[in-house]
Amino acid sequence: MPIEIHRFGVGHRRSDGPPGSEGVTGQVIHSDARGLVSELAFGRAARIEPHANPNTTWFVVIEGGGWVGVGDERTRVAAGEAVLWPPDIPHAAWTEHSQMRAIVVEFGGADGSTVAGVLTGTARPVPELGCGVAAHRVEHGEGRLAERPPGARPPDEDDGEPA
Repeated sequence: MPIEIHRFGVGHRRSDGPPGSEGVTGQVIHSDARGLVSELAFGRAARIEPHANPNTTWFVVIEGGGWVGVGDERTRVAAGEAVLWPPDIPHAAWTEHSQMRAIVVEFGGADGSTVAGVLTGTARPVPELGCGVAAHRVEHGEGRLAERPPGARPPDEDDGEPA
């Protein structure tokens, strides 16, 4: 079987972006009954309006930074951070003065029930996530933003966006 390569990024993005967006371009990398993987590129002052869907989604910031909302919470995000968008909870993303690129991984259905029986086996337990950090089991529907590292100051909207 030949290696599959899907191109994305500059030169491969749709100019219209996802529905309810402004200044956002994107490209679907993979889509099937199990879920969808896509890249989104936010220009300056770009946004995806608050919306909800029935799927569990990860918004993984890979470049730049901006803002995300989950339910009533709002916070800044930067490259190297991933935000969980739980099913049926309104979520949004936007930029003000910077650009941001993200990979979006959307799983089909609110949980694994839509692919039950397709993937067999179990994951190995992970006792630590490296550097002595204990693993945290994420329960279905858990929808809060990750804690900031100790000593990090809280975000201040007057500071602008993370670089």
